[in-house]
Amino acid sequence: MGPIPSRWKGTCQTGSDPTFRCNRKLIGARYFIKGFAAEAGALVTSKFYTPRDTLGHGSHTLSTAGGNFVEGANIFGYGNGTAKGGSPRARVAAYKACWPPIIPSDSCTDADVLAAFDMAIHDGVDVLSVSMGGLPVPYAQDSIAIGSFHAIKHGIVVVTSGGNSGAYPGTIANTAPWLITVGASTIDREFSSYIVLGNNKRYRGVSLSSKALPKGKSFPIITGASAKVANATAQEANFCIEGTLDPKKAKGTILVCHIGGSPAFNKCTQATSVGAVGIVILNSAFFGNEMYAEPYLCPATHISYSDGLQVSSYVNSTRKATAYITRPTTELETKPAPVMAAFSSIGPNRVTPEILKPDITAPGVSILAAYTGVQGPTETDLDNRRVKFNTMTGTSMSCPHVAGVVGLLKTLHPTWSPAAIKSAIMTSARTRDNTINPMTNSTHLKASPFAYGSGHIWPNRAMDPGLVYDLTIDDYMNFLCAQGYNKTQISFFTQGHFKCPEPISFSNLNLPSITVPKLKGSIVVTRTLKNVGSPGTYKAHIRSPVAITVVVEPNTLEFKKIGEEKSFKITLKVKGHKAPKDYVFGHLIWSDKKHYVRSPIVVKVTKNVR
Repeated sequence: MGPIPSRWKGTCQTGSDPTFRCNRKLIGARYFIKGFAAEAGALVTSKFYTPRDTLGHGSHTLSTAGGNFVEGANIFGYGNGTAKGGSPRARVAAYKACWPPIIPSDSCTDADVLAAFDMAIHDGVDVLSVSMGGLPVPYAQDSIAIGSFHAIKHGIVVVTSGGNSGAYPGTIANTAPWLITVGASTIDREFSSYIVLGNNKRYRGVSLSSKALPKGKSFPIITGASAKVANATAQEANFCIEGTLDPKKAKGTILVCHIGGSPAFNKCTQATSVGAVGIVILNSAFFGNEMYAEPYLCPATHISYSDGLQVSSYVNSTRKATAYITRPTTELETKPAPVMAAFSSIGPNRVTPEILKPDITAPGVSILAAYTGVQGPTETDLDNRRVKFNTMTGTSMSCPHVAGVVGLLKTLHPTWSPAAIKSAIMTSARTRDNTINPMTNSTHLKASPFAYGSGHIWPNRAMDPGLVYDLTIDDYMNFLCAQGYNKTQISFFTQGHFKCPEPISFSNLNLPSITVPKLKGSIVVTRTLKNVGSPGTYKAHIRSPVAITVVVEPNTLEFKKIGEEKSFKITLKVKGHKAPKDYVFGHLIWSDKKHYVRSPIVVKVTKNVR
């Protein structure tokens, strides 16, 4: 790569790690530990003072966002090919603000997170990929919301994870409207490993085991409960928890272990320690058909809930049950994909229900990316294997996919605001999978905008969105004022004086989504579109939510030049008396037959209490 840009003000902070190096790709690395050290005290030793990644999470996410082209990337030969980040020619910098969980409180302190944000702004980053987030909290108590607001003021786009507390309504994190908040969905690649039973039935699971059973040889298969020690419960043994399995019963068998109770990696360790030759991990009803390929230390496969019932039935009803686990293979173009991940946190937005979150979904399951050389791929002390690449799963993995796309959009459109870039990504997303059906979740049910926001990211369409919904920093300030924050709380964001105007309606914030959480009778919502493409005439196409009428005025907008703005009104009205009890969903598309500018519509009717 060429010389480091002269505008870059970052540094390579080596601390107590003289072997740490930056280069023309990794042009900055810093660590922030003062907040953590104040809480952890003497537990913080000199070895902490380094930006080096010892967990793997930072290497994985940063390479996903901006890693260069690497031929022959794989893990144990699986997923082999040329890997690249979303913006492969970008320079990258790392800001380490989280630490090992050696204290009961959070390992990412607000002080360190805010310091990292403000230093990244000082150094001159263009995009911030923040694979962090807990449960939703008010903006004035949220260091990511405050730090990212400072970044947005400087034109820096901030992309964040939606969180991994999925399937429970209202768990979505990073709810501020200036953030791009990302959910997680699957890709069309799987690492398949089959369990073949003695009755010749085969069930497909997933695995990245580096060890395999001898080819063509079957072994006895038993449940964890069948191998339990006297003082363990059947449930503990079925989870294959440490100390619950009897070597005399387990030796030479394939063990059936249930997901939960202990990490999946540990089940392999426990099975091997009592002489088992391999394991089959059965999903719970909660995870349904969602399986994660992990780099197990023993021959193993992870199968779906419904297939798990079949395997359990065979094992429990057959006197001498036998089975075989096949070596994993890499399968491409699997269907359906994308599917929403069960762990991906979902809406509604608990902090401001009028703002749809997440904004978008992106690949976040079994993602192959760079990894640390400090520990093994299972993150356990017993794992002495070392890999340059590892698969990881979570909204931490989907966030940098979007950040990488933002980097490309910034290069193509350097004058666009963070809101315009966010709008381009949201309005161009898709809501159907590769079977051309609506996206589903891991239990085969149709997913909603509370899971995927505007849909699954479609980068090539985001390059030329046609129209965007734009916002300025003053719009966000007005939004904060309408939260009812006092002067001190407002100053966290402004870092100076700001006079609040008259309160605004949250529903009228010019976002690329329309959410009305308390519709009584009818409401009029306003939006403004800016032309960023060729001149054209756009017509409105509506899919109304169930039992709601939606009228757009005007329903045709003509744009004659770039930068031209046009406003429109949307009237949402409850039809008749049989209003739906829960949220209902629709969409609005503005199209000139070349561009399709799509916005989700989310409505909940409030019954009039007499």
